Amino acid sequence: MKYLIDFIEKTDVEKTQIYPDLKCSPKEAKILQFISQNFVKGIEETPVIEILQNFKSEGYEYLNHLSTVKRLMDLGWIVQISFGQIKIQEVSKLEILNTSVAPSTALLRLLEEGSMEVALPQIKPYTDHLEYLQDQFDVIELLHQMAVSKQGFTDSSLTLGRLKNKLVLLSKRIEERLKITDEPIVVEEFFKEKELDEKEQKIFLALLKEEYSGGEGQLRDMNTLIEIISIDEYDKIRNRALLEDGSKLLSEGIIDYEEILNMFGGISRSFYLQEDILQKIIHPNKKKKVTKLKLDKLVEEQDIFECLKPTTDLNDVVLHPSTKKTLDTIIKQVDKEVFAKLKAWGIKDKRKGIDARIIFYGSPGTGKTMTAMSLAKTLKRPILSFDCSKILSMYVGESEKNVRKIFDDFKLLSKKAKVDPILLLNEADQFLSSRIERVGSGAETMHNQMQNIFLEQIEKFEGILIATTNLLDNIDKAFSRRFNYKIEFKKPDRKQRKRLWHFMLPENADYDEKFSVDELAKYELTGGQINLIIRNTAYKVAIKDESLFTIEDFLEEIEKELGSNFDSSKSMGFRV
Repeated sequence: MKYLIDFIEKTDVEKTQIYPDLKCSPKEAKILQFISQNFVKGIEETPVIEILQNFKSEGYEYLNHLSTVKRLMDLGWIVQISFGQIKIQEVSKLEILNTSVAPSTALLRLLEEGSMEVALPQIKPYTDHLEYLQDQFDVIELLHQMAVSKQGFTDSSLTLGRLKNKLVLLSKRIEERLKITDEPIVVEEFFKEKELDEKEQKIFLALLKEEYSGGEGQLRDMNTLIEIISIDEYDKIRNRALLEDGSKLLSEGIIDYEEILNMFGGISRSFYLQEDILQKIIHPNKKKKVTKLKLDKLVEEQDIFECLKPTTDLNDVVLHPSTKKTLDTIIKQVDKEVFAKLKAWGIKDKRKGIDARIIFYGSPGTGKTMTAMSLAKTLKRPILSFDCSKILSMYVGESEKNVRKIFDDFKLLSKKAKVDPILLLNEADQFLSSRIERVGSGAETMHNQMQNIFLEQIEKFEGILIATTNLLDNIDKAFSRRFNYKIEFKKPDRKQRKRLWHFMLPENADYDEKFSVDELAKYELTGGQINLIIRNTAYKVAIKDESLFTIEDFLEEIEKELGSNFDSSKSMGFRV
C-alpha cells in the first residue's frame, strides 16, 4: 500500500509517486487526495458540496470549481453516486452539486499498484504511417468501447472510467511520438490539408479502420459514428450535421454513403471513404495516383450504353401499391439481417448485393423507365441503359456477337468503375418474344440464335437487370422463367390521374377561375400523355399576351392526343 500511503500523506501532491500517471492539474490532484483520505477513513462517498467548500472562496465562488470535479469524472478517476447507486449517464455540472462521488476502480487500482497497467507504445519516432495508424486505431477502438459502455448498467461506469483514462494516456503518447517524428505522416498531412477538426478526424479514422480490417462492421453505421464522437444526447444531435449532406466530409468528396432499407422499413446510412482518398492513404508512396474511373466518363468512350441520371426516387413516382410492395421487397435484399437469413437458408451465396431480373411491362408512358431510374436513385446506384432495337440495325451475322457484347461490355465498365450499376434493357420485345419453331430463312435462324444467347446471359447475370416491354403475352416461356419479378404497369386510374395532373401542372402559372383538375382527370391518359399535354399547352399559352391557363386549352390538347392514330406519348415515365 506504499503508493496509497504516499499519496494521502504528502502535503505536496505533485511529489507523490502516482501524480505523473494522473495526468491532471495539482488542484485536481488535491481533490483526489481529499477523496482518497476520506475513503481510507471509511467514508466511501464524499459529498461534492463538501469538496467545493474546502476551496477558500467568498460567497458562492466555490461553485466555479464544479468544472474541476466534472473534469475528474470525465477522466474516469471518480464516479458520481446518487441514492447509493452509480449514475452512468452524462450529467451537467450543476447536476453533480448535491450528489456524492467515490474513487473509481481505475483510481483504486492506481493507488494500490502504482500503475494502471496500460500498455502504451514507447516514446519513439514513428517509422512509417502504419505504426501511427495502429495507435490511432487503438484510440478508435477505445472510443467505440466507451460508447458501448455508456449503454450499460450498474458497473459500466467503472469500465468507462478505465477506458477514459487509457484514452487520455494513449492520445498523449501519440502527440509525444508525433513531436519527435521527422518523416511526414500521410494521414496527418491530409488532416492539415483538408483542415479537419478533431471530430471529423475521428470519423475518418474510424472508416479507415474498417477499410484496413476488411469488414462491414458497425463503424460504418451513422449512429455508431456519432456515438464515438459525442459526449451526451445533445452532442449527438449536434454532431449529426457532420454526416449530413452538405457537410465538409461529404461535400469535399472525402466520404460517401449508401442508404440501406432495413427490415423494419427504416433507412440507415452506411459510410465509406472515397476510393481516391483511400488509395492516397493506403499507398502513400505510389508515384502513380490510383483513382476510381468515373462511370459516366467511361460510357462516353463507347457507343453501346447510355448513362442515365435519375432525378427522382421511388417516393416521387405514382405507383400501384402492389408494385411498390414488390420493389420494396427487392430493396430489402441489401439489409444485413435479411441477407444473413437468405445466406443461412442457402438462397444467396457470398454476394451481398441485390440479385434481381425484372420485367416491367405495360403501355407506353406508364412510367416503366422512370421507375427503373427511380429505383436506381433509391439504391444510390448508377444505371446503364441499352436500347435493344439497336441490335436489329446491325449487320446480319454480327447480331449474335453483339448480344454477348452488351453483357461483356457491361461487366467491363462495372469493373473499371468499381460500381454495381443497374442494367436497363429498353424495348426488349424482340429478345423476349417466342422463338420461331420452323426456321425458313437466315434472318429467322439469326433471331433464334440471338435469343438463345440472350437467354444464356440472363441466366448468368449477377446484379439488377430490368427489361422493359409493351407486350408480355408474346414472351417466350423460357424467358419468363428466368425473370424472378414481372411487374405490370397499368394505365393510372382516375385517382392516380388526379395526382399526376396536380403535381405536373406548373406551380407558378396563372389559371382561369373555371379551371378544374377534376375535369381533366376524367380522361383516360397515361402519365406520359399527361406530361406531353401539359408541355404542349404551356407552349401554346406562353405566346399569348395574357398567359392564362384555361380548361379549354387543355381539353383541346387532350382531344388531339386521344384522336391521334399513332403513339406520340412515349415518355421517360412520370413523377410527382
